[in-house]
Amino acid sequence: MIRAIRHPARVLKIAAPIALVICAAAVAYWSAAGTGTAQTTLDNPQAVTLSAGTPGLQLAPNVAASVATVASNPNPYAVQINSISLDTAEGTNGFGVDAGHAGCDLSTLSFATPKNGGQGWTVPPKVGSTPGSLPIDMEQILTMSASASDACQGASFTVYLVAGI
Repeated sequence: MIRAIRHPARVLKIAAPIALVICAAAVAYWSAAGTGTAQTTLDNPQAVTLSAGTPGLQLAPNVAASVATVASNPNPYAVQINSISLDTAEGTNGFGVDAGHAGCDLSTLSFATPKNGGQGWTVPPKVGSTPGSLPIDMEQILTMSASASDACQGASFTVYLVAGI
């Protein structure tokens, strides 16, 4: 059964104050100020690792070559690498050579610290279980002096690097 409202003005008089009370409560909720404290903890940050990449140029006496590496980030947030330098505590002053070229004198190698325009490198965060990855090609930073012996011909070199975070 449908009833007709005989006194619409009375309904409006009751509905208007209720609507104003609801609006006032909503405004008070969203505009109220307050203070408080919060805290959070982060997992211990894991180290970014550098692994071998594929350089574009081959090394030869008096020719600067590239060094390629891949930075891997196991953290759930991006990590900024500020510098990459030769890790002189590894190999022979930071260099290694394949076993077939053990007679190659590694002192003929030199490494110029890359600058990347002073910007460093930002390694993306891991996604799911896949670590973030950033290939880094440092152009013309590895050189071999003209005094390198023939024992170095065809050698594969390892350049040990360390990332400064």
